[in-house]
Amino acid sequence: MRTTTIGVASLGEQIRTLREQAKLSLREVAGEIGIDTSLLGKIERNERQPTKDQIKQMSYFFKINEKALMKEFLSDQFAYKMIEEEVDIDTLRVAEAKVSFYKKSKR
Repeated sequence: MRTTTIGVASLGEQIRTLREQAKLSLREVAGEIGIDTSLLGKIERNERQPTKDQIKQMSYFFKINEKALMKEFLSDQFAYKMIEEEVDIDTLRVAEAKVSFYKKSKR
């Protein structure tokens, strides 16, 4: 099973790259993963975000580790939210500390 290339490309851009490398049309991939062609196009253009189920279907279809694809999806969400809220990178450090605290307090 492959993992996605970690970098600055969005999840949508990575999906488009995988589809193009496989020389598949939007219609072919959309049909295989069970979504509308226009929705897949919007996901590739970052106009819509995929659901968890769609991410699972994409990972299965492209033979990509599902957790790696979810990391890419979530990192997009973090980045978009940080831009929207106009916060700096230090916000991620605070969030990381909180995640550690919350995990420990659940035990």
